[in-house]
Amino acid sequence: MSASKVLKMMKDKQIEFVDLRFTDPRGKLQHLTMDSTVVDEDMLNDGVFFDGSSIAGWKAINESDMILKPDLNRQIVDPFTSHNTLVIFCDILDAIKRNPYERDPRGIAKKAEAYLKKTGIGDKAFFGPEPEFFCF
Repeated sequence: MSASKVLKMMKDKQIEFVDLRFTDPRGKLQHLTMDSTVVDEDMLNDGVFFDGSSIAGWKAINESDMILKPDLNRQIVDPFTSHNTLVIFCDILDAIKRNPYERDPRGIAKKAEAYLKKTGIGDKAFFGPEPEFFCF
C-alpha cells in the first residue's frame, strides 16, 4: 500500500494515533506511538529515527542511531484501543548504511523465508498436506 493510501485511510477512519511496532531480539514487542497529525508521506516512506541503544542486545550508545521503517503492507486498526489507533509493523534499518539491521528478528525471518523459497526447501508443494495429528 502506498503512503498516500495509508494517509487517506487514516483520514477516512478518523485515526488519532499511529503505533509503530517492532520486536527486539528477545521477542518482546516494542512500540512508538505518535499523534496522527505528525504522520506524513515522508515519515511513512523514509521512517523514523530512534535510539537503538535503548533496546537490549542491539547497539552501543556511540553507534545507536537506527530507523523504524514502516511496512505499509502490514498495518491494522487496533480494535482494542479506546482511541482510533493504526498499528504499523516496522523493519529496522541501520541509519548510516540504510540497510536492514542484522539483529532485527523480522529482518532475519525475511532472509530465512527468501532462502527457503530460493532453495525450494520451503515450497508447500514439497511438503504436501499436513498430517492429521498436528494441533495448532
